[in-house]
Amino acid sequence: MTAVARPDVEALFERRAAAGGALGADAELVARACHDMARRFARGGKLVVFGSGAAATDAQHLAVEFVHPVIVGKRAFPALSLGADVATLTGVASRDGVTEVFARQLRLLADPDDIALGLSTDGRCELVCRGLQAARQRGLLTVALVGGDGGAIARLELADHVLVARSDDPRVVKEVHVTTYHVLWELVHVFFEHPGVLDPATP
Repeated sequence: MTAVARPDVEALFERRAAAGGALGADAELVARACHDMARRFARGGKLVVFGSGAAATDAQHLAVEFVHPVIVGKRAFPALSLGADVATLTGVASRDGVTEVFARQLRLLADPDDIALGLSTDGRCELVCRGLQAARQRGLLTVALVGGDGGAIARLELADHVLVARSDDPRVVKEVHVTTYHVLWELVHVFFEHPGVLDPATP
């Protein structure tokens, strides 16, 4: 490596290290979100995931992790991604407007025991905001994975649990989100391996 390139390489990794370290500092917030998610699954709820653009692929990734665990022998949990049905998305968008594509599905498909998890790189995606609001109105547990300063989702407290990837670089935010939802998946399983902690009376 040339001396000229070294500072650029070091800066590239430092951006990721800082955001990853911030996620580690939020370990208790992540654990609380997982605990609440595990309780909903224990009550028969399902996970409903949504995001726009690149975040839609993360939503699909997260849903399949729960439905079809990559680790053999791990328990499967019901989950679906609202961005996977192109016919429904375009149908709702053409009649009710694009900002309603997740909210309308949540009103029709979700039950109060379910979990709504929205992903937004900057916390400002109107589709995700509307989806979280609709989920709250239905009584779902709401979780948001956002970036930057958390945007409107954090500022307006649109979710019960807001987990922020503390970076303004959308690439880094996406990378931290992948790590975060893998931790969510793993900790939900940890809680199920210790069923006593799923009792509503357990803090």
